[in-house]
Amino acid sequence: MIFDWMIDPVTSLNEVAQHQAEQRQMLLTKPIGSLGVLEHLAIQFAAWQGESKPMLERVHISIFAADHGVAEEGVSAFPQVVTAEMVKNFVRGGAAISVLAQYHQATLEIIDVGVKDFPSFVNVIRARAGNATNNIVQKNAMTEGQLQLALQAGKQAADRAKDKSTQLFIGGEMGIANTTSATAIACVLLNITDAAALTGAGTGLDKAGIQHKSRVITTILARYNKARYHKKIMQQQTFNDNQRLEMSLKLLCIIGGFEIAALVAAFIRCAQLGMPILVDGFITTAAALVAIKINNNVKQWLLFSHCSAESGHAKMLLALGTKSLIDFEMRLGEASGAAMVIPLIKQALVLHNNMATFAEAEVSK
Repeated sequence: MIFDWMIDPVTSLNEVAQHQAEQRQMLLTKPIGSLGVLEHLAIQFAAWQGESKPMLERVHISIFAADHGVAEEGVSAFPQVVTAEMVKNFVRGGAAISVLAQYHQATLEIIDVGVKDFPSFVNVIRARAGNATNNIVQKNAMTEGQLQLALQAGKQAADRAKDKSTQLFIGGEMGIANTTSATAIACVLLNITDAAALTGAGTGLDKAGIQHKSRVITTILARYNKARYHKKIMQQQTFNDNQRLEMSLKLLCIIGGFEIAALVAAFIRCAQLGMPILVDGFITTAAALVAIKINNNVKQWLLFSHCSAESGHAKMLLALGTKSLIDFEMRLGEASGAAMVIPLIKQALVLHNNMATFAEAEVSK
């Protein structure tokens, strides 16, 4: 099958380097565990890089942009044209992620996987799966052929990052109305029947707007539930890898987005290539849920950066059994929350690598 690569094994963690890093943490001039999560970050990066003293010098950020037909339902506070306008803003350096990427000297690329009526634009990678998804209230988001193109865009982004010897991959997104699609996906994968439990403000909806959005998502879920896969999707232990892959791809075809599908593929491919992934916020976590459903071992290559102020993100993290590194009440998307965490990771590694041991400092344990 054309999608079989998605269930290929991921790279194994380096247990030797992990153990060496753990031992080093026990010898540094501090009480064991006193640096909390910073210690775990250093150990985790050691396991990822296969180095007892890991470093973070090369960060790659891929922003996938696409439009959603469900915007016709009035689920966003912004008009659909904003997607294209923001893509241009990314390239021109005016967006939050553009500023942060430049500040951190990270590689930033913008990929058009389906921005509506968007012509070729300088410094935008053109990997279009279509001219926006269909309105998922009425019909499936995309065809299998379009899904293949979106997944290929994500896979190729991960391959480009690997070619640059990337040490940390960040995937971002831009797409007016994409929180609607992401919320519906999360409801299915977390087996949540009340859409209101995960529905948030998105671009800034008021209370009435959120209630309307929740009703739209309820309609989307009702249409999805007519598909023959919906009762099986959560019963992972009952199915083999190919069946889980088939169910997850069907989910993306019915209620997904081109940029969400691209993120799913990018996350899986990064794990296969041995590149750690820093997950941004609500949309990217929904993509991570799908990636893990397809290939469960992808999870060990994911690091969750921040807890979005978008309603429902905390529930998604809880379901994954993980915590974010920070909570700054952000909900901008476009990988901005993930970029904020880069200095934190670098400081964790600097402390791990450069602090003296008790023996070196001649300090009594």
